[in-house]
Amino acid sequence: MNVASKPLITTLALASTLALPSFAQQAHVGSLTGNAASGKKLYRRYCIGCHGPFGDGNGENAQWIDPKPRDFTGATFKCRSTPTGTLPTDQDLYNSIGRGFTNSNMPHWDSLTDQNRIDLVAYIKTFSPRWQSEKPGDPINIPPEPAVTMQSITHGAELFQKMECWKCHGQQGRGDGPSASTLTDSKDNPIRPYNFAAGADDSRFKCGVSNKDLYRIFMTGLDGTPMPSFADVIQPNDAWDLVHFLRTLQTSRHSKENEVLKAAGGKIPAKAPDAAPATQPENKGSGSGN
Repeated sequence: MNVASKPLITTLALASTLALPSFAQQAHVGSLTGNAASGKKLYRRYCIGCHGPFGDGNGENAQWIDPKPRDFTGATFKCRSTPTGTLPTDQDLYNSIGRGFTNSNMPHWDSLTDQNRIDLVAYIKTFSPRWQSEKPGDPINIPPEPAVTMQSITHGAELFQKMECWKCHGQQGRGDGPSASTLTDSKDNPIRPYNFAAGADDSRFKCGVSNKDLYRIFMTGLDGTPMPSFADVIQPNDAWDLVHFLRTLQTSRHSKENEVLKAAGGKIPAKAPDAAPATQPENKGSGSGN
């Protein structure tokens, strides 16, 4: 072998090593420990067709999928318990795999064992260098939910107008606001606002099913989409009032909110709009719109 070629071979070998995912990556949820080496096998069986071999959302099926599969290389995720712009916790990713994403091609993988899911979390984390240099954010604090009252619902309706939520979600919450057709995610893929009225008997949202889950969405935002965090815009009680109002947009759903509204005559008192409504903050993060 030519001695002069040894440094080149060494350099190529090192570059090849660095290009490979770190299979030493782990994930932890409760007593479970996930290992990336085990997760890789599961990923290649269940996930690679959509998310691709490099985790960039460019699997062979991606061209037919809308919204597009998640690009793991940026480590930007919609459903988190952590503040906007921060990494999610292992628990967040574990929950997402088990829950799936409504209105998308991402199914719920609760048929997998707990160990399978935590192994997948560990492998997913190998696709972005952020997991090597950053720690997940601290989960936000969610205060106890106050009682559902007509006053709370009415105030939530006022906030819906003031914060201009209707521009995307529409006045009836059907996802048909004047801005809806123009919305794109941070990768310029078209994205649709959530339709609260569709499937109103089902309380499921993108990131959960409960009022607490809906509150969390307001305060963390859906990174990578036009849906921002409102943590610096509204107070916790305001967020709960908005939750209570949004539940009334699910008109055929059996809920405490709809019971209170029905008992009050079924209509929310109208209020004149403020002279200078609040401007909704913009937050696209750096992920896709899945």
